[in-house]
Amino acid sequence: MKRAIIIVLDSVGIGELPDAAKYGDQGSNTLVNIKKARPDMNLKNLCSLGLGNIDGKEISILGNVTFPSGCYGKMAEASNGKDTTTGHWEMAGIITEHPFPTFTKTGFPYEVMRRLEEDTGDMGFLGNLAASGTEIINILGDEHVRTGFPIVYTSADSVFQIAAHEDIVPVEKLYWICEKARKILTGPYAVARVIARPFTGTSGHYVRTKNRRDFSLEPTSTTILDLISGDGKNVTAIGKIEDIFQHRGITEKSHTTNNPDGIEKTIEYIRKPSDGLIFTNLVDFDMVYGHRNDLDGYKAALEYFDNKLPDIISALKDEDILFITADHGCDPTTPSTDHSREYVPILTYGKNIKAGVNLGIRSTFADLGKTIVDYLNIDNTLAGTSFLNDIK
Repeated sequence: MKRAIIIVLDSVGIGELPDAAKYGDQGSNTLVNIKKARPDMNLKNLCSLGLGNIDGKEISILGNVTFPSGCYGKMAEASNGKDTTTGHWEMAGIITEHPFPTFTKTGFPYEVMRRLEEDTGDMGFLGNLAASGTEIINILGDEHVRTGFPIVYTSADSVFQIAAHEDIVPVEKLYWICEKARKILTGPYAVARVIARPFTGTSGHYVRTKNRRDFSLEPTSTTILDLISGDGKNVTAIGKIEDIFQHRGITEKSHTTNNPDGIEKTIEYIRKPSDGLIFTNLVDFDMVYGHRNDLDGYKAALEYFDNKLPDIISALKDEDILFITADHGCDPTTPSTDHSREYVPILTYGKNIKAGVNLGIRSTFADLGKTIVDYLNIDNTLAGTSFLNDIK
């Protein structure tokens, strides 16, 4: 049975795109800059697939090899933006021409906040500004605990985030508030994601929990998930994939608590007999390390995945093709804590595909989705150019 496995290393970019300056991301290169800052980083298994052989300035310092066992390249983002939703949608076949709105300068308009108050029973809200999630709960956490008012904040991404202490606003109620916000945030206010950000702890020691949940916009057109599930095949979503695609086109789901959990669940599902698609997002690279500029944590997470890669590969069945990629960058060596506009790597491996093929520089993430539906013999009119004939 033919099957594709996509593993998204969330935010693991591989060099600034030509228009990076427009986004304030000159010099960003998540993988290379981590390697330059921490020369002892060893990604031997990713490099054995061809990671260090990808075309581009200084990429070879990651460790190029003479005979890569996989196919390798990098993909440019054709969409306007650099957020999670845009990146995932593009690799699934949707190119976003108009970027999702952001509200970093003024916060969300009065009419949005007033309607949210009304729809939640005249509940009050704190914040409504752009801020780091860990900082905002320490700044406003005590007032939240005293008043019971949730904390609203945003970032350079197109997000409406609501933080609340789990002892003050139970998690299910926080999700309900986010659902109300999602219904309000349409039209000119249609941010890509509403995110529930529960936390616990005491004054000066607040910490976010693993009960985060994303409420995304409905995909604006057909995706590979729709096509594959519509063809009667399985689509298994691991991690936050289900939330990114607003539960559409998914036949089975498995939420995860962290990268190790996501890796183990991916291996578990690969070992099961199925056809279609397994789609995994490993979010810790971005959420835990990239946004906090935790260079050493990012390096350790990359090495952890690299050490688990042989287990992933050994679980593959004869007709499986593994695709390892990313959705944007989030360079922890730069002053910014936001996503960075970068190329993303594309590595492929399978027992029935060629080794050592340089896929070059792809003009869109959509080439990945196009290749997968072609491999699964599904008629489609998706954007992108398939590279299936190059690797078969």
